[in-house]
Amino acid sequence: MTVTIVILVVAVLVFVWNRVPVGLVAIGVALSLWATGVVSLEQAFGGFGDPVIIFIAALFVVSDGLEASGVTAWAGQQLVDRARGSRRRLVVLLMALVALVTALISVNGAVAALLPMVVVTAVRLGLSPSQFLVPLAFGAHAGSLLVLTGTPVNVLVSELAVGAGERPFGFFSFTLVGLPLVLGTILVVVLFGPRLLPVRTPAALPRDLSGHGRLLAQQYDLPDDALLASDTGVTEVVVSPRSSLIGVEAFPGMVTNSGDLVIAAIQRGGDDVGRTTLVAGDALLLQGTWEALDLTTSDPDVIVVDPPQLLRRQAAPMGARARVAIGIVLGMVLLLATGAVPASVAALLAACAMVLLRVMTVTEAHRSISWTTLILVGGMIPLSVAIQSTGLADSMAGGLVEAVGADNPHLLLLGIVVVTVILGQLISNMATALVIGPIAVAVALDTGLSPLPMLMGVTVAAAASFLTPVATPANTMVFGPGGYRFGDYWRLGLPLTVLFVSVATFLVPVFWPF
Repeated sequence: MTVTIVILVVAVLVFVWNRVPVGLVAIGVALSLWATGVVSLEQAFGGFGDPVIIFIAALFVVSDGLEASGVTAWAGQQLVDRARGSRRRLVVLLMALVALVTALISVNGAVAALLPMVVVTAVRLGLSPSQFLVPLAFGAHAGSLLVLTGTPVNVLVSELAVGAGERPFGFFSFTLVGLPLVLGTILVVVLFGPRLLPVRTPAALPRDLSGHGRLLAQQYDLPDDALLASDTGVTEVVVSPRSSLIGVEAFPGMVTNSGDLVIAAIQRGGDDVGRTTLVAGDALLLQGTWEALDLTTSDPDVIVVDPPQLLRRQAAPMGARARVAIGIVLGMVLLLATGAVPASVAALLAACAMVLLRVMTVTEAHRSISWTTLILVGGMIPLSVAIQSTGLADSMAGGLVEAVGADNPHLLLLGIVVVTVILGQLISNMATALVIGPIAVAVALDTGLSPLPMLMGVTVAAAASFLTPVATPANTMVFGPGGYRFGDYWRLGLPLTVLFVSVATFLVPVFWPF
């Protein structure tokens, strides 16, 4: 038990130190537990074969399929159209939208997809982006509790419930607390956001490419209705100073050597030219399939002005791929909601369908997976196992019961929730759940209570990552574009944390009695 405590403390300290990649920390934890004899070799690496890993990896692919097909960009444009210049309306629509998108893909994916659109919308309305980006991140955290797929933490606690002899949480089980939290989060931001959030202009803003097709058409004097489609598009490149293309004769309409791209136009010094011998600095507008355009980013002969992948996701219209992607997601949701197959199987089928039905390529699917997240979860699962197998969970649970008393289950739940919230500001919410989850189960079993309210309390508390910009990647994502400072988060985050702790302590036991 002592060895496990030392490894746990060191891991938390290294996470907080934030100088070592989290994936390496997780691998170090697994290897340390094996080297000290706390777990077997099979247990040390068993986490990487856990169904939770398969489920999370598949969700990354499904999430990217929605983005690649233009669904999230379309949703963002609807936000712009319906805001009608009102700050309050924009906040409500923004937070409702990001919550729904998060429920289908992930917190980080939803924030990353909507962030550029939100910034540009704020600028168009003459408002400060700093009034909207923290609400974007906080709305995503609340939205992660709407359904099972909202965050890997939901999947983890569901597996912990099964390990404790209970039924897993259903697909919509989380909605019972998630929906009130989404509504409460929106209400808090609408009422207190204008006073608690700063009004700042960031040094740099992310590029908005939603109207880029029209701009390119004007620049090169081309019809804009033919430039961007769901399967084909354009990208602007510049001949690099040491390019092998220098001295090569080219002309508009010429097919490139690869055979899959066409030179739509050539400009030199801002002026259109016809047949010419290329020199360094010439701008070429290339047209072809998005897959072929993506290859230009790794071509040393040219400098890509705007990444084709980003242009496609923001500016290309939704086509047949979008309808297919939506159908795949709805099918996955149906399988998860009915429990017809295990969650990992449902997600894996959806991920495979995204590739087989050509919503995305195999390469895009590989690139969409956050391997750092998978390594973090796989490496930390052995620690969760060790906390239980060495009796550490029982010991810590006993200490909490002694400190609080076994007569008041609400106080026990409050103690677990507060510890989870504090730890969640320092390390990832997934790592927090892996550490606190087994302790919550042990507390419940030691006192004869149901593990379900304890585990759901951990889930809600793990989502309350509001107090610092480093608590989650989503918080970090909006830090620069919003021009925030470190202390800006806790002002609005504190009342939201109180809301989440209250829901975890008092509302959760209503739906999952002790």
